Amino acid sequence: MSRKPETALVTGAGSGIGRGVAQTLAKMGLRVALVGRDPGKLETTKGLLGVADDRVMVAPCDVTDAEAVMAMAKEVESTFGTIDVLVCNAGTNVRNRALNVLTPEDWDLMIRTNLTGPFNLLRAILPGMRERKDGLVVQICSISGVRASTLGGAGYSASKFGQAALGITLGREVREEGIRSTVIYPGEVNTPILDARPVKVSDERKAAILQPEDVAAAVKFLVELHPRARVPELVITPTVDDFF
Repeated sequence: MSRKPETALVTGAGSGIGRGVAQTLAKMGLRVALVGRDPGKLETTKGLLGVADDRVMVAPCDVTDAEAVMAMAKEVESTFGTIDVLVCNAGTNVRNRALNVLTPEDWDLMIRTNLTGPFNLLRAILPGMRERKDGLVVQICSISGVRASTLGGAGYSASKFGQAALGITLGREVREEGIRSTVIYPGEVNTPILDARPVKVSDERKAAILQPEDVAAAVKFLVELHPRARVPELVITPTVDDFF
């Protein structure tokens, strides 16, 4: 970026990776807009940031609603002036993942949340970045967006491959406009999404896999990176796991 980033918008900020990223960015001195569907969870995250009220904004919004996202982005830009860093983190999975039990409703839910949601955010926020010729967009994708996984399921993998393509194409389109785009592919992370697993994840496994602060550290690296350098893709996995 041509100047030090001052503001960030983080989706899925009510828990898990989004909460961890918001905490890290706030510690870096950025003003942070917290976006998610549950105002109560967002308020909890706000309390954990430990910053003055004018340094954080709670912006409840369902990222699958294009017009709601547009209105939310305008409100954040009006309050903060700019959105320098966009972290597309909101995501979901379902319990019945195998193709013989995956329903059209669950398929649509994952595509809307994991793929259409990031598109809605870009549609609302990218024009401001293009006007300033400045900005960083981070897609919090998944290792399931690198290689399809029966553990994640066909629907989740398809949505995450799509999110990855969105982020990579964005980077190619805007690289000469001062805007950087990175797709982060985390392996297993200890977040509430694990509760949707068909098989319960043990406490020992939860302790061994990535924690939200690990992914947040990757986002911090990207924010601090000199604007002459960009990272199109970044894979981060638990040390105990093989990549493939």
